[in-house]
Amino acid sequence: MAKIEKFEDLEIWNIAREICIDIEQLFETTSLGKRYALKDQMDRSSGSIMDNIAEGFERNGTREFINFLSFSKGSCGELKSQLYRSLTKN
Repeated sequence: MAKIEKFEDLEIWNIAREICIDIEQLFETTSLGKRYALKDQMDRSSGSIMDNIAEGFERNGTREFINFLSFSKGSCGELKSQLYRSLTKN
């Protein structure tokens, strides 16, 4: 098995990046972009998913990486909840 040397090669980081792109497109194509507080929260939580994966990987320790993956999973839950909120008022 090949060793992954940079976080950009992680499939999960690339999926998280796609989520950020999808969220940005949602802001641009729906009225959600006008709900500034929710938009800001969703932007931060979606970015936090990929940022925590990258930060954990760069710390070069398995335990720390696992810890940061847990933070990333928490951000996924936060974004999911925010998406539910946006569906009820949009």
